Amino acid sequence: MRLLFSSSPYPIKTIFQLPRSYHRVYSSPSPPTRRSSNPMAIPPKSVSAVIPTEEGLARRFWIKFHRESVLSLYSPFALSLASGSLKIDTFRHYIAQDVHFLKAFAQAYELAEDCADDDDAKLAISELRKGVLEELKMHDSFVQEWDSDCVKENPINSATLKYTEFLLATASGKVEGLKAPGKLATPFEKTKIAAYTLGAMTPCMRLYAFLGREFQALLEPNERNHPYKKWIENYSSESFQASALQTEDLLDKLSVSLTGEELNIIEKLYHQAMKLEIEFFYAQTLTQPAVVPLTKEHDRAQDCLMIFSDFDLTCTVVDSSAILAEIAILTAPKSDQNQLEGQIARMSSAELRNTWGLLSRQYTEEHEQCIESILPSEKVEFNYEALHKALQQLSDFEKRANSRVIESGVLKGLNLEDIKRAGEQLILQDGCISFFQKIVKNENLNANIHVLSYCWCGDLIRAAFSSGGLDVLNIHANEFSFEESVSTGEIVRKVQSPIDKIQAFNDILQDRSNDRKNLTVYIGDSVGDLLCLLKADIGIVLGSSSSLRRVGGEYGVSFVPLFPGLVKKQKEYAEGSPCIWKGQSGILYTVSSWDDIHAAFLGW
Repeated sequence: MRLLFSSSPYPIKTIFQLPRSYHRVYSSPSPPTRRSSNPMAIPPKSVSAVIPTEEGLARRFWIKFHRESVLSLYSPFALSLASGSLKIDTFRHYIAQDVHFLKAFAQAYELAEDCADDDDAKLAISELRKGVLEELKMHDSFVQEWDSDCVKENPINSATLKYTEFLLATASGKVEGLKAPGKLATPFEKTKIAAYTLGAMTPCMRLYAFLGREFQALLEPNERNHPYKKWIENYSSESFQASALQTEDLLDKLSVSLTGEELNIIEKLYHQAMKLEIEFFYAQTLTQPAVVPLTKEHDRAQDCLMIFSDFDLTCTVVDSSAILAEIAILTAPKSDQNQLEGQIARMSSAELRNTWGLLSRQYTEEHEQCIESILPSEKVEFNYEALHKALQQLSDFEKRANSRVIESGVLKGLNLEDIKRAGEQLILQDGCISFFQKIVKNENLNANIHVLSYCWCGDLIRAAFSSGGLDVLNIHANEFSFEESVSTGEIVRKVQSPIDKIQAFNDILQDRSNDRKNLTVYIGDSVGDLLCLLKADIGIVLGSSSSLRRVGGEYGVSFVPLFPGLVKKQKEYAEGSPCIWKGQSGILYTVSSWDDIHAAFLGW
């Protein structure tokens, strides 16, 4: 079991469709879900779903296309530059390409200024163009230091050309649905070109401001030897950050009077620019090895990638026990309804709501007490065996909690088809399904995916993944007991606790052939995943569960954000150390989304 807190008086959201006759208005307490009491352990449905409507257009687009910024961040070029291990010849080639790009950028600003019909807008665009010219001067200073003209030595490549042609075509008014520049009848029509041009330029400014800040955060306070410190300081500087914000503000201003259709055009231009930026970064040819993507050295004939993942709130937005509780309450008879003879006796919907509430409160209190009881009196050095022993107490608690759920009868009478329908329409974390799909469909990978879950009903998990065409995933979870497709209220208990999870993890690896080199990865989000996370070669924590970090921290576990962790690995790799990932190191890597995982393992 897990614990899911909700401050809402209606904590169970209707996220799937049962037959219309089942739907009615109800208020129900939180089910006894299996999670830490930290509300932040529950990630949002999607980044775009939580954008406040009062935010500007540029900010909304940046958040919506977060995935593209992450893919750029984790590119071999960006990671090598951040680590300082990037070979100077590669940097010279990049500077040459960037000079070609910046010249087009300056020209696009000039065209946008001509189209703007507002003096303030013209002045703002002019100032932004001056900023680009200053950037070109910085690039010239690099060239002078090298005593060679890298721009002449490195002609424009296809990725740079693709972006500059897109940018100048947009600034010239060659946008689908827009009249040719010479036929624009009114100043307002010309202003649209200025807005479209800013839509194609803003993502570049914001992306470089983002990368600059990310890289700058990794520099040592007195860093003097980083070869690209000047570049990093330029793009992380307050002046460049202000220029990026000014560009976004200008886009917002120019877009105020546009129609919904015209705003959609700007969104498409923004997204296209982000994708071209990714292509630009991945087109930079490296002459030294890089640690990303993590699957690049994979040899299908000799290696095996073993990916393990938790399900509830790692893959899902809502805990599965909340889904099962909702099905139970929605399909339960009303207090005044007589049940048919031969049916499994069920509580009324009102009784179910009350019982779920009692179970939830009891679980909450005892879970918190159990977490407190397993913490050492003072923080200790990392010791896997000591942690394993402590989590035995949590395992015993989880099993007792499951027994109470079974004995209560709340899981009786659920129809298998309702469960499958709920699973098929279950909201999963953004990027989860696409990551697994890419792994499964990649013919160059010899990979196995295993889902280890406390979920009471494996059929719910299988239905959730089958809707994404992922029937090949191996599901290890508990199962409902059914009689003629109706649940009896019993659970076939297989994976109830941290100890059960690590046992299943070890058994799966034990069954693997020893003639291949296994790289094991575990993705999880709760204290129940802690042993598996630590045992895997690479343990990735998704989200910010307080109980996981608290327990792990007290037992000497280090939590390192994935990108900085990879930058450190890249430094060591460049210095001659082999890139080795090994379990039980006491280090876990943290991410905020599946986008980070996708970018790190698969790249673009």
